Amino acid sequence: MSRNRKLSKQQGFFYCIGVFCALLLPLANKHLSQGKFGYMTRFLFSIILLLWSYHSQANTDTIILKNHLKNITKTPAYRNHQNLTQLNAIADYIKTDFLKYSDSVSFQEYEVDGKMYKNVICSFGTANQQRIIVGAHYDVCGNQEGADDNASGVVGLLELARQLKEKKLNKRIDLVAYTLEEPPYFRTEHMGSYVHAKYLAEHQTNVFGMLSVEMIGYFKDEKKSQEYPLGILSWFYGSKGNYITLVNKFSKGKFARQFSNNFKKTRTISTKKFTGPKALPGIDFSDHLNYWNFGYSALMITDTSFYRNKNYHKKTDKLETLDINRMAKVIDGIYLTLLALSN
Repeated sequence: MSRNRKLSKQQGFFYCIGVFCALLLPLANKHLSQGKFGYMTRFLFSIILLLWSYHSQANTDTIILKNHLKNITKTPAYRNHQNLTQLNAIADYIKTDFLKYSDSVSFQEYEVDGKMYKNVICSFGTANQQRIIVGAHYDVCGNQEGADDNASGVVGLLELARQLKEKKLNKRIDLVAYTLEEPPYFRTEHMGSYVHAKYLAEHQTNVFGMLSVEMIGYFKDEKKSQEYPLGILSWFYGSKGNYITLVNKFSKGKFARQFSNNFKKTRTISTKKFTGPKALPGIDFSDHLNYWNFGYSALMITDTSFYRNKNYHKKTDKLETLDINRMAKVIDGIYLTLLALSN
């Protein structure tokens, strides 16, 4: 668990039950008969222990999160497409941290208007053919720190890398930090995620699906702190911005469906699923749109961006506005879901 974060009620419940069962299991083995009842009891004990183990694996550290956020946002210049030196410095920072946890880390470089930009890719379980892509962009729009948009997502990748180190997986997991998601390159072939998705398609890579981690650090408990593209949606989703959202399009595909269902089952944080037409404003406002365009199953996890966070694309999008504890719970949920889908 995090060094400065208390156990959630659910984690505390599973911890207590796990310890209780661990103590009782030897007694059950000793005193219960070898009949059907005895086998059934031991089976139930084993299932509870498995659940306890599953929930105790999430280990997001809020101190590490905050340090990464500082290092990415409090920089000499803003990490936008015009400040190439600063943008590359952040790419180097991401790669250096990835290398602590994986031997398979690389840049995917490409040229735009005579300048070289780069995605950063960190892989786990490379012996497996089918892969899951988890991506987040590291550039910002204009002259601002971009704490929620999207340092929060990038820091999520770094923390996932730390927890995935040496884990046995039955699917390959690629963590990809993208460049050039923001204007003026949004919805163009110069987006880092477009370059990456196109490469996968051209090489006929076996991709199970893609998760876009887009703004996961801003939460509000006040009423009317949450807006929607259609006002009527507040009747169904509520008026408080105190949850994380899994955003899917219709015909989402197997990966997006399984990820959404498994993430909700982790219960690390209040979660709501939203599925709508691709044309709905905001539903494709991140890197997952390029994987959709190449036919992959993909979804976005988000705090709903400008529908909640009024610091969006402004100088006020700072580290001090983020709820790092709840951000950590989002990362916990992603990590546990990746384990469930990869084993």
